[in-house]
Order: sequence, then structure tokens, then C-alpha cells
Amino acid sequence: MRKLNNVLKEIEKVINKIDQQHLDDIAFSLHRAKRIFVIGEGRSGLMAKSFAMRLMHLGATVFVVGETITPSITKNDLLIAVSGSGKTQQVVTVAQKSKQLGCSVIAVTTNFASPLSEHATEVVHIPAATKYRNENEAPSIQPLGSLFDQCAHVVFDTICLEYGQLNQVSHSDAFQQHSNLE
Repeated sequence: MRKLNNVLKEIEKVINKIDQQHLDDIAFSLHRAKRIFVIGEGRSGLMAKSFAMRLMHLGATVFVVGETITPSITKNDLLIAVSGSGKTQQVVTVAQKSKQLGCSVIAVTTNFASPLSEHATEVVHIPAATKYRNENEAPSIQPLGSLFDQCAHVVFDTICLEYGQLNQVSHSDAFQQHSNLE
């Protein structure tokens, strides 16, 4: 069988275990938030940044933690913290601090019992393989956390579909927010 088909089957197996209603509820939480902050490290951080970018296209006030223009977070804000293992120290530290400040924290992880999940208001569970290959993770032919990152990207785009509908943002509205400097 082709490797591409195997990768697609892995993604489908994981995605089929995720509750669509939960993702719609997350979109509604984002819709209600004054501002949205995202954090992740490595490839998971790139998935978080792509999520922030799409949310910006859909009209959200969104920031990536660690960027030079990121303001202080307040109790009316929401943090999306992405870590496959739920153990990435910087992500856990930011989630803990955000919760102490009274923010809602949504963890996106494979591990309900992780340090990140402990500091979260809510957990989006993506039961995919990470670099640790723990027992609760789906098997994968792919290296490291590729399966988690791919599934996170699909989950984030699905949340954005609902978020865009809640905010009544059409494709052409989103396109108006797309970069025009290239």
C-alpha cells in the first residue's frame, strides 16, 4: 500500500474518535472570548500559529505567545495551549500562569493526565501518536509527533469553520483579511 494512503488512514482513525460537538463548543468559547492567545513549541507550535492566522482571517483578535507584539493576557482572554505530550515545559508554564490570572485555558493534547491538562479549563483530546509513543496513543508509521500535528491542524480548521459561521464571516470576508503585501 502507498505510504500516502497509510498516513491518511492514520489521520482518519484519530479524527473519527474526536467529538464534533466538543469542537463546536470550543468554537463558541473562542467566539465569546475578548482576545485569544495561542502557544505551542516545535511543530505543534507551527500548528498553533497556523490556527492563530486563520482565526485572524476570521476576525478574531488573536496573539501568539512569545512574539514581540503580544500584549499582557487578562482574565477576559482565552489561551489555547498545544502540546502533544502535554509535558512541554514552556507551554505548561504559560498555561499555569494564564490560569492563575483567571483566564480560560484550552489544552490541545493526547494526554488527559498531563501537566498541561491539570492547568486547563478544558481539554481537546487528540488521541494520536507523539514522539513518546505512550500506550494511550494511536500507532503510527510516521516519525515523532507527525500524526498529532496533522490531526491538530485538521481539528483547528474544523473549529475555524464553526467559528467563522458563528461570526458570519464568508470566504470573501476572510479573503479581505488575507495578507496583501506579497
